[in-house]
Amino acid sequence: MRCLVVGHIVRDVIVRGPKTEIRIGGGAYYSAVTLSGFCEVEVLTSVGRDFPQDWFDELRQRGIKLHVVPSEESTSYLLHYIDASTRELRLLSVAEKIQNIPGSGYDLIVLNPVAGEIPPGTVVEALKKSPFVAADLQGFVREPEKGKVLSREVDASFLRGLKVLHADVLEIGLARGLRPEDVEVLLVSNGEKEGRAYLRGREYRFKPVKIPVEDSTGAGDVFLAAFSHFYHECPFVQALKRAAAFTALFLRHRSPDFPMEEASELAMKVEVVPTDDDTSAC
Repeated sequence: MRCLVVGHIVRDVIVRGPKTEIRIGGGAYYSAVTLSGFCEVEVLTSVGRDFPQDWFDELRQRGIKLHVVPSEESTSYLLHYIDASTRELRLLSVAEKIQNIPGSGYDLIVLNPVAGEIPPGTVVEALKKSPFVAADLQGFVREPEKGKVLSREVDASFLRGLKVLHADVLEIGLARGLRPEDVEVLLVSNGEKEGRAYLRGREYRFKPVKIPVEDSTGAGDVFLAAFSHFYHECPFVQALKRAAAFTALFLRHRSPDFPMEEASELAMKVEVVPTDDDTSAC
């Protein structure tokens, strides 16, 4: 299985209490690392000369092939954590936009922007190059301006026809011109709380398993990539359960390097219920 992940890999400056840490991040990074255990992964990104060589090495060691659009500087965020799930974000710098997708024949394309780097035309191109295109709404609704991260309403009609779209409960309210039935699967997460998922417009409730974690960074990106892989291989409800379990374990280990048996066992604890049939859990 050949997968392409599109989006900026990010230089994250993370402040938690008195500690400051600089590490690799961004939706494309977390989605690519998630998929690297399941398929052949390529990443189309843009970074600058400030991007550390050892971060490139980490990705290549996982078998990830990189296509890099040159830029003067990399995209960088300051993430100030108030607690494990609450953070304040500031955009420090932005790399170049991603205009063209290399090659073709991808079984899965994941579009995971963080700062407006994927224009609508690139989405249209992706839909022509793969039968399975997934995307995260986050980077399409964020203002790509330096400073405190703000979001705005967008005409999201260019996302119609996606196989999978992920957003959180706040982001989905900013997507004008897009209904749940306009994509095959819409995933609306709400952190540790109950989320919503739509299959061809039919609504389901799902309850993530609760595992104590110190850092929730990348949760939505891991969830999107994991669900996309599992949905490529198995039915919707099973894919949703497996993706929720995989995400919880990724956040616990801060890595995808855990036994899949552990994820399969945890998946059985994930509740998925169609909202028009509240009496039966799947």
